[in-house]
Amino acid sequence: MERTERCSPGTALGIDEKLIARVVHGFYAEVRRDAVLGPLFERIIGEGWDPHLARMVDFWSSVLLTTGRYQGKPMLVHARIEEIDRPLFERWLALFARTVGRLCAPAQAELFLDRAGRIAQSLLAGVEMQRRLGLAPPYRASPASV
Repeated sequence: MERTERCSPGTALGIDEKLIARVVHGFYAEVRRDAVLGPLFERIIGEGWDPHLARMVDFWSSVLLTTGRYQGKPMLVHARIEEIDRPLFERWLALFARTVGRLCAPAQAELFLDRAGRIAQSLLAGVEMQRRLGLAPPYRASPASV
């Protein structure tokens, strides 16, 4: 049975697909301008920004509206990017907080940030474990994989 937006955590706060798209596009515009994150993302994503943005809209739609559209494997993708570490996640979260603070009502921003923090924590723990176990082969940039 497919989940619907009616029973999602985001819907109760007025989060919809349009807001998610604005947040994703606004956030990645900030990322691309960032002195640290920008060059890293450009190296990895290259010309594949449109598919990446669409995938991230699907991701956040799945997280906040329980649409189930996102089908990626973010743990393995992130584990393969050797530059990823705790300070990089913290920088990412700070930019994300600034973006949702600017684009969302306070309760909406709080939900985005709660989920982003949990996801970052989980990804970082998984990345560290995969690296310790040697399960993350080197990253080969492919827009379809991010």
